[in-house]
Amino acid sequence: MNRLAMSGIALVLLGVLGLAIPQFTTQKTEEVARIGDLKIQTTNSETHSISPFLSGGAIVIGLMIAGAALLKRT
Repeated sequence: MNRLAMSGIALVLLGVLGLAIPQFTTQKTEEVARIGDLKIQTTNSETHSISPFLSGGAIVIGLMIAGAALLKRT
């Protein structure tokens, strides 16, 4: 299997993952103040959403790329 087909399949899998888990949360720790060896930090949580249209588009484009790569091979 060539690289183009593998990248198409990976794109399909990412699209399916985006449909299965449409939201994810990231956390970022920031240093607020520092006095000598004492550090005061805060952790901010941020929720990100993946559009179903983006996930569906990734699946369609991935299938087209993988299909074209497999048809080109034959």
